[in-house]
Amino acid sequence: MVAPAVFPSFQHAYAAVLRHVSENYEFANSARGNDSHECIGASFRLTDPRRRALFLTARPVNPVYHYAEALWYLGGLRSLDLIGHYASRRRADSRDGTTIDGSAYGARIFAPRPDGVPSAFDQALELLWAEKDSKRAYLPVFESHDPDEIGSPDLPCLVGLHLLARDGHLHMVTYMRANDANRGLVCDVYSFTLIQEFAAALLGLRLGTYTHHVGSMHIGIRDLARVDKVLEETAADPESTPRFAAPVMPADTSWQHIRTVLEHEQLLRTNQVQYTPGDVAALDLPPYWQRVLLLFEAHRQVTHCPADPVDPVLAPSSSRA
Repeated sequence: MVAPAVFPSFQHAYAAVLRHVSENYEFANSARGNDSHECIGASFRLTDPRRRALFLTARPVNPVYHYAEALWYLGGLRSLDLIGHYASRRRADSRDGTTIDGSAYGARIFAPRPDGVPSAFDQALELLWAEKDSKRAYLPVFESHDPDEIGSPDLPCLVGLHLLARDGHLHMVTYMRANDANRGLVCDVYSFTLIQEFAAALLGLRLGTYTHHVGSMHIGIRDLARVDKVLEETAADPESTPRFAAPVMPADTSWQHIRTVLEHEQLLRTNQVQYTPGDVAALDLPPYWQRVLLLFEAHRQVTHCPADPVDPVLAPSSSRA
C-alpha cells in the first residue's frame, strides 16, 4: 500500500498535483462537454492545514471569496444570496435561480434535519466527545439520489468528510468523487481545512493533518496554459515557503462567533452599514474574525463604491487575513 504524498503546505501540494496530472494523465475525456486530462485515484496529505492559501503570481486567488464560501458552508445555507454575490458563476449551479442543492455542502453537514435531528456535524462532535478514538465521525454529503437527474449541473463533488481524534489532535480525511485540480481543488481545500480547524477548536483539540482523496483528479484543457505558468513559477523555487504566516483560528472560537460574522457580512454585502477598523474592533469578536470582517468591508467598498479607492487603513488587515 502506498501512503498519500505528504506536503508542508497546500501550495506545495497544489504544484505537485498539477505537475502529476499534466505529465502523467491517464485519460482525455469530455464529461458534459468539459474537455480535460484526468488521473484516477489521487491523494495528498498536509501536515499543517492552516497553510491553506496560495501565494502565486500565476494563480491569483481571492481571499474574500475563500472566507465567504467557508462561512456559507458553516452557516448551513442553500441560498444564492451570499455565495452568488461573491461569485456570480455559482448561479449557473442553481435550478430555480435562488438556491443551490448539490454543491451546498454546508446545508448537508451543518443544517439540522427538518425532523429535529441534530446536524451531521453536531452528531459527529457528540460522538467524538463520547468516544475519543471513534472511527465513526463521518459527515456524508453525496446521497444516493444525487445522480438521478442525468446532466444536472449541480451534483456534489464532495462525498464526505471524516473526523478522527487521535492523541490530542483532530485529523480530517476528505473524499471527493472528482476535483478540478486548477479550480475547485483550491477552494475546496481552503474551506474544508477551515472547517477542520473550527471543529478542532470546538473539541478542544490541536489541529492535526489533512488528507485529500479524489476519484477523478483532472485539469480542464482550457486551463493548460495557466497551469504551465504555475509550474514554471513553482519549478523556479520548488522548496519555496508561502511568504506570509498562516493565521491561527482562536481556540475559543464558537458558533456565536460564526453567527456574528455571518450577520455582519450580510449587512456589509447589502450595503446597509459601512465599518471602520474601529467599528469592527468594538464588536465582540476575536481579532482573527475581525480581520475577516474587514475583508468583507473592503469588498463592500469595491462593490458599492467603485469610483472611490478602498480605505488604505484596511489594507494591512486584509493582507493578514
